[in-house]
Amino acid sequence: MSFAAGEAYQFDWSHEIVLLNGVTAIVKVAHVRLCHSRMLFVRAYPRETQEMVFDAHDRAFALFKGTCSRGIYDNMKTAVETIFVGKDRRYNRRFLQMCSHYLIDPVACTPASGWEKGQVENQVGLVRERFFTPRLRFKTLDELNAWLLDKCIAYAKAHRHPELAEQTVWEVFEAERPKLVPYAGRFDGFHAVPASVSKTCLVRFDNNKYSVAASAVGRPVEVQAYADRIVIRQDGRIVAEHPRSFGRGETTYNPWHYVPVLARKPGALRNGAPFKDWVLPAAIERIRRRLASTDDGNRQMVDILNAVLTDGLSAVEAACAEAIAHGVHSADVVLNILARQREPAAPANIMTPAALTLRHAPIADCARYDNLRRTI
Repeated sequence: MSFAAGEAYQFDWSHEIVLLNGVTAIVKVAHVRLCHSRMLFVRAYPRETQEMVFDAHDRAFALFKGTCSRGIYDNMKTAVETIFVGKDRRYNRRFLQMCSHYLIDPVACTPASGWEKGQVENQVGLVRERFFTPRLRFKTLDELNAWLLDKCIAYAKAHRHPELAEQTVWEVFEAERPKLVPYAGRFDGFHAVPASVSKTCLVRFDNNKYSVAASAVGRPVEVQAYADRIVIRQDGRIVAEHPRSFGRGETTYNPWHYVPVLARKPGALRNGAPFKDWVLPAAIERIRRRLASTDDGNRQMVDILNAVLTDGLSAVEAACAEAIAHGVHSADVVLNILARQREPAAPANIMTPAALTLRHAPIADCARYDNLRRTI
C-alpha cells in the first residue's frame, strides 16, 4: 500500500512484559506510525482506557508537530461503539471530539483484518524484538517512556526508509512534516464519572480513594480521570488534584484539604492519617516542633496552618522564619507579623512640579479678616 505525505497514520496496542522497580509487570504499549515516512511513536501505559488513548495521541502529535488527515484503527471499544455492515461505524462521542480537535477523519478496519493496518502491526513485532528484548528494567513508568522516546528517534535516524532507500526514516519524516495538519495543542482528554464525597473528605474512584477540600463534603462531584492524574470538580471549581494511582485500596491524601477541619479538632494534627509524614517548609516545621512541647501547641499550630489558606504558604513561612529569628515561636507572634504585612503601605510622596511651586509663601495673618469686618 502506498500513502501520500500527511495522508494517514495507524494506531494499535500491544502488551509487553517489563520489570518496574523490581516487580514484573505487563504494560500496555500504544503504537502510532506515520504511513508515508514510517516514523514511529511508542509509549507504555498501565491500561488501555480511553484517557490513555487520548494521551498517546497528544504525545505522538506533539512529537510529530502535526497529524495526518486520516487515522486508521481497529475496532477498539474506546473508539467504536457499534459495528455496522461494511465500513460504517458508530464512534464513541469523546473519541469523535478528539478527532474533531485534531481534524482527523477516523477509519476503522474490517474485523479480524489486521492487514488493513499492516504497518503498525509490523511495528509491534519490530518494537517487541528491538526495544523490549531482553526484558527492560526501570524504576518507574516515566523512566521507561523517556527511554522509549529516545529509542524511537534513534531508530528513525539510523535506519533507511523501505521505499526511499537513499534516505533515512527521519529524513523522510522531516520532509513530511510541512504537509502534516498543524498540531492544534493538547486535547483535554479525560474520562468523567460522577461521585459522592464521604464524611472523611474522600472520593472513591477505580478502587482507590482521593481526598478533596473539606468544603466539598455533602454534595456530588465529578471525577475527571487523565492518564497521569485525577482532577475532581464541584460546580466547575477544582476541589482536588492528585497523581493517579493504579493499585487497589490505596488512599491519597492532601493534608491541606483537612486544615479547616483542624479548627474544630486540633488534636487530629498529632495522629490524623492525612498528617502522617507531612512535609512542611523548614521554618513552619521548626515552629511545629517547638510548639509540640507546650500544652496548647496543637491549637497554636492549627491557627498558623489556617493562616496559609488566607495569606499563602510563602507568606506564612516568611513570618515563621522572622519569629524564629527573634527567638519566639508563638502563634500570636506569627499572626501579628502576618497582620503587619497586610497593612497598606504608606502613600508615596508626590513631587510638586516646578511650574506649580509658589514663589511667595503665604503669610498666616488673621488680621485681614478683621479689616473685612470693619469695611462691611
